[in-house]
Amino acid sequence: MGKETEAPAEAPAEAPVLVTREGPVVRAVLNRPARRNAMNAAMGEALDSLFAELREDRSARVLVLSGAGGHFCAGLDLTEVGADGTPEARLAGQLDRNRRIGERFGAFSALPQVVIAQVEGAAHAGGLGWVCAADIAFAASSARFAAPETLRGLVPAQILPWMVRRLGHSAATRMVLQGAVVDAAEALRTGLVHQVAPNPAMLSAMVDATVADILKGAPGALAETKGLLAALGPVAPEGYAEAGARAFARCATGPEAAEGIAAFREKRPPAWLA
Repeated sequence: MGKETEAPAEAPAEAPVLVTREGPVVRAVLNRPARRNAMNAAMGEALDSLFAELREDRSARVLVLSGAGGHFCAGLDLTEVGADGTPEARLAGQLDRNRRIGERFGAFSALPQVVIAQVEGAAHAGGLGWVCAADIAFAASSARFAAPETLRGLVPAQILPWMVRRLGHSAATRMVLQGAVVDAAEALRTGLVHQVAPNPAMLSAMVDATVADILKGAPGALAETKGLLAALGPVAPEGYAEAGARAFARCATGPEAAEGIAAFREKRPPAWLA
C-alpha cells in the first residue's frame, strides 16, 4: 500500500472513523483529514469493529464509505511502515499488519449490505483498494486515483486483486506499474468508478438517489445476490493473500522502501533515479 501524507499529527480525541446511521443506511467517514485520511492502526481497528457489527446486522442494508476534508483516503500512513525495531521484529510486524489489511478488504467486500464508495480528492493505494472492493463507486470530478507503491519502494500486494477484479488485468497492470495519477474522467472510462458528478453536492445527491433505488430491493434477495456474485469465483487464487503479505513485508523492511519513503518525506527524487 503506498501513498499517505506527512502533515502534522492530529488531536488524539478525534475518532478515526465517524459512523452515523439513518434507518437501514450506515455512513462511515474516514476521519484523519490532516493526513488526507491515510490509514493507521487505529483506523483499521475501527473499521474491523464496524465490519464485524455489520456482518451480523441484517437491519442495515447499505454502507456508504467516504472521507473527511475533501479527500477519500490517501493510502497507508507511511510513518507506520518505517517503525523502529530489530529487522526481525519489523518484518514480523509488517507481515502481521499486512495480513490484517488483506483480511479487511475481504471483510468489506463480503458484507451483506450493499457497499458504496463516495469519492472526493485522493483515492490512492489503500484508498484505491476501498474503491475497488466496494460494490458501487461514485466520484466527484475532483477525485484522483493512483497506485504509487512502487514509487515508494513498496508493492501493491493487498489492493492488486481488487484492482484486477474491477478494472481487468490489463488496466490494473498499467496502473500499478506506471504509478501515475488517474483523473475522474479516466476512472469512469476504465470502469474504476460507475459515475462521476461535477461537484461534491451533486455527488451526494447521486449517492442518495442510488441508496433510494437499493432500498426498493428486498433485503434478503440483495444479500443473497451479493453471495452469488462472490460465488462466481475468488478475488485471488489460494495462497495469494499470504504471498502478498510476505512480499509487502519484505519490501517494507528493505532498503528501497527506506529510501523511497525518505525521498517522499523530503520531497526529492529517490536515489534509484540518480
